[in-house]
Amino acid sequence: MLKNLVQYIYTGWCGIMFVIPMIIFTPLMVIPLLISRKLDGITFFFIRCWVYMFGITTGIWFIGHHKKSVDRKRSFIFVINHTSFLDACAIPIAIPSSLVGLGKKELSKIPVFGWVTSRWAVWVDRSSPESRREGSRKLKEVLNGGTSVLIAPEGTRNNTDELLLPFRHGPFRLAIESQISVIPVVIHNASKLMRRGSLLLKPGVVHSYVLPEVPVTGLTEDDIPALTDRVFKMMKEKIVELNGSH
Repeated sequence: MLKNLVQYIYTGWCGIMFVIPMIIFTPLMVIPLLISRKLDGITFFFIRCWVYMFGITTGIWFIGHHKKSVDRKRSFIFVINHTSFLDACAIPIAIPSSLVGLGKKELSKIPVFGWVTSRWAVWVDRSSPESRREGSRKLKEVLNGGTSVLIAPEGTRNNTDELLLPFRHGPFRLAIESQISVIPVVIHNASKLMRRGSLLLKPGVVHSYVLPEVPVTGLTEDDIPALTDRVFKMMKEKIVELNGSH
């Protein structure tokens, strides 16, 4: 009983320290993007400051591995596994590039968080084919402008015992149509700090691993299933490796 009470109090504290730094850094994160998309490097610097402050005050730390393998002068389609709300903090530490993410429309309704993140997110109603098509069109515009894109190909948070949910074809169709390489990123340990199906948190370290770039040059629509399967296997093998080494 006492353990549960402590965890509830700790989770409440984490929620406070998630929101307060976000409010503090909001002007510094949003204003550069209102001026010009070319200033998004400033925005992401302060996003990382927000994450570091969250980590320092809560004991939940985020470490990115193999970030130097990413060419920051190029745009990519980054794909991640999605197991926890902590992924939102892990992403800016895992990926050194400026990003625009594809997110569920429901997240845009979260007070403060939804308004702030809408400046670098494309919200999509996944139940609407028209909304998905419009989201894809906006992401193509972002890629053509030289900014990278982030998508969770599972389509939703993985609350099952499976290592990964089946991947949707959307991110890989976008990669082939845009002729932009895919870079898989595996987020590890987040589900241990926030158990699946629960909002309760505990302190610890979330690791993220950038996997090798997957080129799509010359691929066509017929190659979408094979590309999807290739990236799925890469990420699953990495998760199996990490689970075996911890």
